[in-house]
Amino acid sequence: MRIKKTLLLFFASCLLAVFANAAGFRRIASSLNSLPDTSILDDSIQTSLATNDPRKAFKDLFTTTERVNNYSVQLNPRAISFVRDYMSRHTKRLEQMKGWGKPYFDMMDGILVARDLPGELKYLAVIESNLKSYAYSWAGAVGPWQFMPATARRMGLRVNQHLDERTDYYKSTAAAARYLKELFSIYGDWLLVIAAYNGGAGNVNYAIRKSGSRNFWDLQYYLPGESRNHVKKFIATHYIMEGNGGITTVTKDEANDAMLTLAPLKNNLTPEELNNLKTQTINGKYNSVIVSKNILMDIFNFNRYNPGFDKQIAVQGSFELRLPSEKMEVFNSKKYQILEESIKLLLAPVNGGGK
Repeated sequence: MRIKKTLLLFFASCLLAVFANAAGFRRIASSLNSLPDTSILDDSIQTSLATNDPRKAFKDLFTTTERVNNYSVQLNPRAISFVRDYMSRHTKRLEQMKGWGKPYFDMMDGILVARDLPGELKYLAVIESNLKSYAYSWAGAVGPWQFMPATARRMGLRVNQHLDERTDYYKSTAAAARYLKELFSIYGDWLLVIAAYNGGAGNVNYAIRKSGSRNFWDLQYYLPGESRNHVKKFIATHYIMEGNGGITTVTKDEANDAMLTLAPLKNNLTPEELNNLKTQTINGKYNSVIVSKNILMDIFNFNRYNPGFDKQIAVQGSFELRLPSEKMEVFNSKKYQILEESIKLLLAPVNGGGK
């Protein structure tokens, strides 16, 4: 009898271990299953899903969803198939990278944002090199940002038989920021920038000429397959790492639509709050947490008045600040102090950089 009880306890503990180890898998499976299976939808239904937004939904990759106190950008059904396939193969690896890669991501965020670039561009280094310092490609690209020698030198990196700064995380990220900014000044569209980063500006310019369009989703099939998929990998990686989309995962027109449709104030503020509202255009790298702290305003309420504040400041460098009249007076009395604190916060992660 005692032996039977022992065996029963043993089998019970084994079952508990199996269920515990399956928890991570169930979470990923749940995420995948939450994406609709577009393979069973006919064209009319897919078109309806892609455009069923009265506020000018993102046309191709993302649709906009308005909620009570925030704004999100969600995958359009046309992109689900690629993202779901990528998730099934890479979610575990990327989830692990969130942990061990955090110091690198923090450093890259600081450099990119301090140079007026969206921090989410750091995910380009993920698909370029898997964040590996000594990654080498068959074509001769090296480092976490996979610079070719000529481009690296043009961006200020030393590449010779004694030293290769492409392998330096800090210096190569600063060089990548310069290069990304240069490409954005040409195209004004992050999807085209990512395609050019991978395949060169010549291939993107050729695709623009052949397609007669500057929209990635119209010209993509005139690009080399590797560059076309590079853009989609970036979008999928962003989705896995953060969920939803961001300013770098939409076309230029879609990004403009996003800024115009950011959680309209009429849905966030009461009539009394609207009557007591003051607006003022501000320029500079202000940070929402620093602003709200200095004007003694709860960060949740600050975001109700100013949805998308940090993202628009990072991308455009300006914002139409909206505050209760008494809080606007406090802001103006402290705005130089607030700006100084905000810049210090942005630069803090990159002080004392290195490998």
